[in-house]
Amino acid sequence: MKAKLTKLNWFTICLFSFMGGIAWNIENMYFNTFLYNSVYANASEAAMAGSMAPTTAISRMVALSAVAAVLTTFVMGTLSDKMKNRKLFISVGYLLWGLVTALFGFITRENVASLFNITDEARILTTTVWIVIVMDIIMTFMGSTSNDAAFNAWLTDITTPKVRPAMETALTFVGFLSVVTVMGVGSLAQTGTVSYQNFFLVLGLIVALCGAAGLLLIKNPPQRAVENEASSSYWSDLFYGFRPSVIRDNSRLYLTLLAVGFMSVAYQVFFPYLLVYLQYVVIPDSGGENFITTSVIITAVIVIIAMVAGMVLLLKVSAKNKAAGLIPSAVLMTAGLFILSTTTNIHGVLIGVVPTLLGNLVMGIQFNAAIKDFIPEGKAGLFQGIRMIFTVLIPMVLGPYLGDLACRNSAVTYLNEYGVETIVPSKSMFVYAAVVSVLVIVPLLFLIKKGFEVEEK
Repeated sequence: MKAKLTKLNWFTICLFSFMGGIAWNIENMYFNTFLYNSVYANASEAAMAGSMAPTTAISRMVALSAVAAVLTTFVMGTLSDKMKNRKLFISVGYLLWGLVTALFGFITRENVASLFNITDEARILTTTVWIVIVMDIIMTFMGSTSNDAAFNAWLTDITTPKVRPAMETALTFVGFLSVVTVMGVGSLAQTGTVSYQNFFLVLGLIVALCGAAGLLLIKNPPQRAVENEASSSYWSDLFYGFRPSVIRDNSRLYLTLLAVGFMSVAYQVFFPYLLVYLQYVVIPDSGGENFITTSVIITAVIVIIAMVAGMVLLLKVSAKNKAAGLIPSAVLMTAGLFILSTTTNIHGVLIGVVPTLLGNLVMGIQFNAAIKDFIPEGKAGLFQGIRMIFTVLIPMVLGPYLGDLACRNSAVTYLNEYGVETIVPSKSMFVYAAVVSVLVIVPLLFLIKKGFEVEEK
């Protein structure tokens, strides 16, 4: 590892992965609670009746963001290959990404009504929701340019198959740390201790500073000649990954992407609604504000220990035999989702989290490393858009739609301050997710048959 990656590279990888995780988790987790707790907060019955339901707004926001992410990654990933300057795309992209994030807290119904001179409550609410959605798309453009297109291609450029499993493991723990950080700070905004305006402003500016630092930290890798590079045009490269011959020659890459796609769809069925589900369903069913008891703390500690021990074991097994690690991981994720679908009690939720998250993390580490291994030499940017179709577009369009469908069919509601019934997520969404996660095993079996071995590049 030390022979392949310098200390500066390791520091840069971890820093930009952490700050990218901060920005993505703000968008994926707290824009949803921002809609519930700020945009829709105290909305009257007339406003609610004349606008879209909160779960529908979340579903549309996630879906449109996914489309923007994929289109951006195709265009900017291919452009970064042509320009051969990942550093510029990463640094400037992170800078603008953070600044756009910082602006979110200023989106309120009052500001929208004043800005557009609107008095009708339903129109005010609807307009505010759509402004949030449009701003989310703009933020996604910045994030996908810098992180999805350029940063992921840069990671592929500077690593080899021998290093990638270790790197992906490190990035998983860094990503988990970013989730914990955002949830820790975000919980203050969710409970009203800190305003959403300050929450978005502070974290957004920190991400922007990271982008500025990238101008000094990031080094573009040495240029290597790529077959047929001179004769290829930007537009032909843009659709390179859709060619039947390319798909046939790189079948292991596309099988891996298909497996990741099923895993990601299952995850997105419940993830956009998770914090709202915890706030309005799990916590009230577990004793309300006083839900943190000694037994909950003990259960959480056991969960953490089980998670760490399980990851170490499965990663060791996967290092020797990927099939022996991936198949149990797929089974664990499915089993955990079924457990989560049976209870709304905090103890049961914590127990169900162990196999769900364990299976998801281990598959994520191995699949992400395999994707980088299977990408043809010198074409990392060209395949980032294809990767995003399976990891973002399909999951974030289909997943939230299935989650919204599950929530609407269950019709679990709560009364807001005006006594208006509002639909909230229900445990049935985990059943839908479990059914989708079973499908991971199909491409996985074909992939195992073809083998994971690659030549060191």
